Amino acid sequence: MVFSDLLFIFVFIPAFIIAYLIAAVIDKRKLTTDPLHPSMTVRNVVLMLFSLLFYSWGEPVYIFLMLVCVLINYVAGVGISHCRSWGAKIWLAIGLVLDLAILATFKYLGFFADTLGGFGMEVDVPRLALPIGISFYTFQSISYLVDVYRRESPALKNYFDLLLYIAMFPQLIAGPIVRYGTVAKEIHNRRVNARDVAEGSYRFLIGLSKKVIVANIMSEIVELFLVKNIDNLSTSGAWIGIIAFTLQIYFDFSGYSDMAIGMGRCLGFHFNENFNHPYVSRSITDFWRRWHMSLGSFFRDYAYIPMGGNRRHQTLNILTVWFLTGMWHGASWNFIMWGLYFGLILMIEKRYILPVQHKVPVVFMHLYSLLIIVVGWGIFYFDDFHSMGLLFSSMAGFSPADSGLVERTALMDNFWIWIVALLLCMPLRSIAENTADKIAGKLGVVGNTTLAMGRAAVSVVLLVACVALLVGATNNPFIYTRF
Repeated sequence: MVFSDLLFIFVFIPAFIIAYLIAAVIDKRKLTTDPLHPSMTVRNVVLMLFSLLFYSWGEPVYIFLMLVCVLINYVAGVGISHCRSWGAKIWLAIGLVLDLAILATFKYLGFFADTLGGFGMEVDVPRLALPIGISFYTFQSISYLVDVYRRESPALKNYFDLLLYIAMFPQLIAGPIVRYGTVAKEIHNRRVNARDVAEGSYRFLIGLSKKVIVANIMSEIVELFLVKNIDNLSTSGAWIGIIAFTLQIYFDFSGYSDMAIGMGRCLGFHFNENFNHPYVSRSITDFWRRWHMSLGSFFRDYAYIPMGGNRRHQTLNILTVWFLTGMWHGASWNFIMWGLYFGLILMIEKRYILPVQHKVPVVFMHLYSLLIIVVGWGIFYFDDFHSMGLLFSSMAGFSPADSGLVERTALMDNFWIWIVALLLCMPLRSIAENTADKIAGKLGVVGNTTLAMGRAAVSVVLLVACVALLVGATNNPFIYTRF
């Protein structure tokens, strides 16, 4: 089950809302008997049970793996909180080793075996299916243990509270990576008002629209050129295909993040932003401050800085972090190449480009960044090096195929989708919404009411459009659920 599934929108969410509202009434009655200690107990139980149902819908077997992972981190967290110095370090090490061992077993064991096989060393290992979202909830488990070890957040005393944090369905299978410290206080103490629900619902529908209206249509163009016609790819077809993927992966993943942030807001959780218009970047350094920010900040705070950051062994630290970033995305050499590609670009930027960036016209910095990014997505897309080579040779103009009807149709039949996608890559919506908020604030109640009604109308239109496109849709998975 994914957020853009009609079953999720019209069955799962309504059932959850009903159960959650009933739970809120029960919790409110408890508040009358103990006003000094607000209770989220029943609501948390409902959220936890629906989260487990959501995960088990697609992965009924691997729900037990998640429960075991949570148990490991719960015990390790309690051990860390009750010990000092070396005792806490030992518990931290045990938790981290077990977390990473589970991730490596299910995600990388087959890859390592295939790699050794390529060197003539036959290794017989079982082929395990990749549990959905394992990379995300493993990193959240690591965040929990490290934050507890650093005394930045308290250890949870209840196993089910930790299970709620790890398994919370809005961010479970494709992020953003929600650090424990971000929501630690909100697990038992959160407030939700009408504005939270309204803005959260609006944010969810914005994300749903990104996915259904833009990403899904772009995915059809990607498949047309980079799958069906890869052996007969023209130069223009190669550029159309890879630019379509550049747009698809952004609207797919940022759309999912918007939906997760919106649902979290409706429940009283405040997840951090995960994207900030990355395609307007003036450098690759700037791009990675705007793209998948929860992953970038995770590696910065839990890997790069502890290894020495900019203070010592900077080159080694950068390459290590970007090797790990590539590996996190998948057990395939193209992901490792993709990570190291950006690691090398960032090192070159730090030494040669950023010091003189202010002397270069902005438009050239934008074009430079976009070219590097698009080439990177070409590496990211193909785990088949032959197909990757065909793409890049075609992009460079070394293609015997000529442009024709297929290329013109892909552009003209989807003309307005291309325009909308390109415009939404820029911060136009943010500027318009901020301007509307300022105007509404100056006009007082009338302005705020008008703005709320306008957003409600937009929400209805977006919902109707998305449902119309989802009925009978054959291509609707989220890219990042496989990571």
